[in-house]
Amino acid sequence: MSTSKGSAAKGGGGKKKEVKKETKLGMAYRKDDNFGEWYSEVVVNSEMIEYYDISGCYILRPWAMEIWELMKEFFDAEIKKLKLKPYYFPLFVTENVLQKEKDHIEGFAPEVAWVTKSGKSDLEAPIAIRPTSETVMYPYFSKWIRSHRDLPLRCNQWCNVVRWEFSNPTPFIRSREFLWQEGHTAFANKEEADEEVLQILELYRRIYEEFLAVPVSKGRKSEVEKFAGGLYTTSVEAFIPNTGRGIQGATSHCLGQNFAKMFDITFENEKGVREMVWQNSWAYTTRSIGVMVMTHGDDKGLVLPPKVAPIQVIVISVPYKDADTTAIKGACESTVYTLNQSGIRADQDTRENYSPGWKYSHWEMKGVPLRIEIGPKDLANKQVRIVRRDNGAKVDIPVTNLVEDVKVLLDEIQKNLFKTAQERRDACVQVVSSWDEFTTALNNKRLILAPWCDEEEVEKDVKARTKGELGAAKTLCTPFEQPELPEGLRSDEGRSKASGAERNQNQANQSCQWTSKDAGDHYSSEAWEREYFQ
Repeated sequence: MSTSKGSAAKGGGGKKKEVKKETKLGMAYRKDDNFGEWYSEVVVNSEMIEYYDISGCYILRPWAMEIWELMKEFFDAEIKKLKLKPYYFPLFVTENVLQKEKDHIEGFAPEVAWVTKSGKSDLEAPIAIRPTSETVMYPYFSKWIRSHRDLPLRCNQWCNVVRWEFSNPTPFIRSREFLWQEGHTAFANKEEADEEVLQILELYRRIYEEFLAVPVSKGRKSEVEKFAGGLYTTSVEAFIPNTGRGIQGATSHCLGQNFAKMFDITFENEKGVREMVWQNSWAYTTRSIGVMVMTHGDDKGLVLPPKVAPIQVIVISVPYKDADTTAIKGACESTVYTLNQSGIRADQDTRENYSPGWKYSHWEMKGVPLRIEIGPKDLANKQVRIVRRDNGAKVDIPVTNLVEDVKVLLDEIQKNLFKTAQERRDACVQVVSSWDEFTTALNNKRLILAPWCDEEEVEKDVKARTKGELGAAKTLCTPFEQPELPEGLRSDEGRSKASGAERNQNQANQSCQWTSKDAGDHYSSEAWEREYFQ
């Protein structure tokens, strides 16, 4: 298992330290000095969000929504290959249905928002706003599924959900309303359900690693951390080196037959015998955007991987005194047109009330991967100057090679962002085999890989013993890719004496990732990890 310490959006504390401002767009906080303030500044100044007058709610501006739509485009196409159908279920759910599966709703109960009035009149019965949709959908699964011919039933919806958080809200990471995709499926047997769980988990890995350039671990959640009411939960887990905390990026659950029992979802098999279905649910949210910001952003602002950048190339004219501004403008327009025709998302900043330097800082703040500058010298030499956002490297390329060279650079930036993030994450991984090593690594903000017996009592004991001094260690997942365990290693390191001597003889049979107070997931058990930011 892995663990990490500290809040993903907190870190460094420290006094406000102003960054050198070449323009009025300079950042007031450095990422390494005050991570929380830096993050808040980046998501606002890059025009991703605007604060709303209800705490915990945010306006997602086009710069964020376009990133979400690019991920949605990929994911939608992939799940349609798996025969998923689009649905939209109502936002509201009645109290009696919501309470039907008590184990499932228990973790959500404190944050469920209720509608109790219509105008000035009290409703006859309060209506909940969905915190998740199992209890909204499954009464109708029972209605639609009658025979084995109705299976598998596979539906997905893109929607919002509401969870009335009371802990510190943070844009994207922790909000009272957020966007997500949620898939809900029913199968005739467990084998088909198990297969889909891993298919979806692999798509989530691809979203994070291939699109957002964020390295993640795939694995299985512990019994303590699994989705309440489900059979087992798999997840992809990210890690923020600046704070030493993990973030649960997305989850794919096998629900088993628990919900089928509660909502009477049965079918008649080929032999005419009635059986219960096997179900899955899975989701990822706009939290993924926040993880990307935390991973790649720097002291100039946002840094976007090209695959999710709404604008991959920004073109800026650099007219000097007595320059042929008309010709330069024409060259800029031609460059944008050529790039757009080749499938590259390019645009031109034509604002005349800002200097080129101001524009440079503006688009650096917004994280655009490549900047193209065109001035009199470039015009004369039939070239353009290209500046990379990820490392600041500058190169002059001939106009004749424009499309080919830009595509190569975008691919290099995508790979470099992932490679850099992976190296930073891997440098924080520490393999431990004793309790002393465990607590030391936790205190040093490490992502811990530790031998694990996978017993609930032991996990709760570790949390209790580390809560005050170290910040409550918690498991992220048991990674599917396992290291070799030293022969004879026992699983009783760090246990309380109450565990029982005979149980202390159990052998560790796998390694698990740990972190301290992981950021949690909007789709997790235990009230979506309310420890984050405390």
